[in-house]
Amino acid sequence: MDYCQFLLCTQTNYTLTYFAEHKNGVSHDAINRYLAKDKLTPALVWEYVKRDIDQSEEGYLIFDDVVLDKRDSTSIEITKWQYSGNEGKVINGIGVVTCVYYQPKVKKFWAIDYRIYSPENDGKSKLNHVHDMLQNAIFSKNLKFKTVLMDTWYAIDFLMTSIDRLGKIFYCAIKSNRLASPVNVKYEYKQVKEFEWSKEGQKTRIRIH
Repeated sequence: MDYCQFLLCTQTNYTLTYFAEHKNGVSHDAINRYLAKDKLTPALVWEYVKRDIDQSEEGYLIFDDVVLDKRDSTSIEITKWQYSGNEGKVINGIGVVTCVYYQPKVKKFWAIDYRIYSPENDGKSKLNHVHDMLQNAIFSKNLKFKTVLMDTWYAIDFLMTSIDRLGKIFYCAIKSNRLASPVNVKYEYKQVKEFEWSKEGQKTRIRIH
């Protein structure tokens, strides 16, 4: 199960050798034999981790995605050319959308779910995967949490309104070119980067539509 958590959380190196070098008592060959006979499905990840999670009403769900670099493995069916935030460019790899649970009182986190980004096979976007995992966390896993954290790519109306309808709080960055209007000015939209921030606004924030 440690290897499952490693794959879902690491941001730079995903190789068996790298994991074996940082985990006492585990060899590259042992993991290789394990992977040859087992599949790390999302259901299996949850089955192993659910007993260990220390849930809290103040918990967080964190959604993010990563591209596993497979530039030298073009024969793998689920690889595709896609943008990698780590690389800052488009690379050939496997897109993985992850869901992590964070418990602020004990300052621990657990990888609880993931989805492989393969629209050619299931027709789903990364936004669809986040929505599915959010619904699953509430209605299937019955997880306690208050807040959703996600990257700017997920600051889309249908996802934000879905979180709001579920009675949860969400935080995410907004792209600087998004159009918004202050709530006290009716429909005077402009790009977010054009907003002027007063000292008071920096303290109290600006409510926008």
